[in-house]
Amino acid sequence: MSAKTIAERTIQQGKGILRLAPAWVPRSFCVPGRRIKLHPDDYYALGGRRGGIDERWLSSTTPADNGPETSPNEGLSAVVLQDKTRTEQVLLRDAVQELKSALIGERLWNRYQGWPMYSKFFDNKGALPFHIHHRDQHAELVGRIGKPEAYYFPPQLNNYGADFPYTFFGLEPGTTRDQVRECLAHFAKGDNRITSLSRAYRLIPGTAWDVPAGVLHAPGSLCTYEPQKASDVFAMFQSLTGDQVISESLLWKDTPPDKVGDLNHLIEVIDWELNTDPHFVANRLMPPQAVRPVAEMEENGCIEHWICYRSSAFSAKQLTVLPGRTVTMHDGACYGLIVMQGHGTMGVWNIETPALIRYGQWTNDEFFVSETAAREGVLIANPSSTDPIVMLKHFGPENPDLGL
Repeated sequence: MSAKTIAERTIQQGKGILRLAPAWVPRSFCVPGRRIKLHPDDYYALGGRRGGIDERWLSSTTPADNGPETSPNEGLSAVVLQDKTRTEQVLLRDAVQELKSALIGERLWNRYQGWPMYSKFFDNKGALPFHIHHRDQHAELVGRIGKPEAYYFPPQLNNYGADFPYTFFGLEPGTTRDQVRECLAHFAKGDNRITSLSRAYRLIPGTAWDVPAGVLHAPGSLCTYEPQKASDVFAMFQSLTGDQVISESLLWKDTPPDKVGDLNHLIEVIDWELNTDPHFVANRLMPPQAVRPVAEMEENGCIEHWICYRSSAFSAKQLTVLPGRTVTMHDGACYGLIVMQGHGTMGVWNIETPALIRYGQWTNDEFFVSETAAREGVLIANPSSTDPIVMLKHFGPENPDLGL
């Protein structure tokens, strides 16, 4: 069956809502925090050399860049078609190319010719190294695009904070280029102590941070939901995090070949104004914002909050459908979603939150909603008398409902 046929049948079967299979991604420089519901025997399903699986990518048409041993289609979401006794799959990337505006809407298709964001869970026992995602002007030098992102900390996945539930963001106001350059010059000599130039903030479940491209950050050890632009561009600026030594090759990742070894190029990648902002918390922290008055929403059977709302490149909501209620949710754009809590139905689909997932197993917790279905309204029913349905919804650029 061709990719086009599978894509067409999936959108017909789901009446505009596609069911997605989990996309697991390992990282060789990380130790899994074991909070993303993967079976305990499967965190090293790809072998010890590849590292532990500490990420699940959501609604992804972006391949993971994990070096020469990267598995085929690593990081790419697949759409699942159940056709009587057979099950077929097509990559979401290919479904978007086949269905075009019928899936993501004319606005996104005409401008991007694809789905320009994805989200993920990253789940690390320790903090990630202090690193940076390039802005467009620097990413373009290696044929890539820049990568703004955001971090939200779902309470459902954070029953413990692991080793270091604090994130270093930016640089202390007054930090000089020479100070950063000196740290980078000592990268191969052991701990280059670059986080001594930054400030760590305690991470609070139920809140989020906006992280524009060009901002240095060392994500802490809370399990994190991370909407982002469709890119995997980065450079590691920290040589040692915890007991983990970082390869110097990752310092120069996504650097043009003629710039490798040029510390001044890495200094230019930094957005100095954003990194040294004295009002960093006020400008980057994102407490949840109710979409409408809470009492009004509760009367209608649900509560919805914006959780990521400072970037024009993407946005995200948290939807809670109250026990025993049925609601019809309207959105102005297509979106991917992951069910965090509860069970019920959504359109023609059964939805549920698995307690444990085997590597390679399909689930009923991840979906992609076409723009047509989103605008017409998605019917969600919660049959439980006690447990709410909670889902996270990730949207593409310039969400018309957000009004940025």
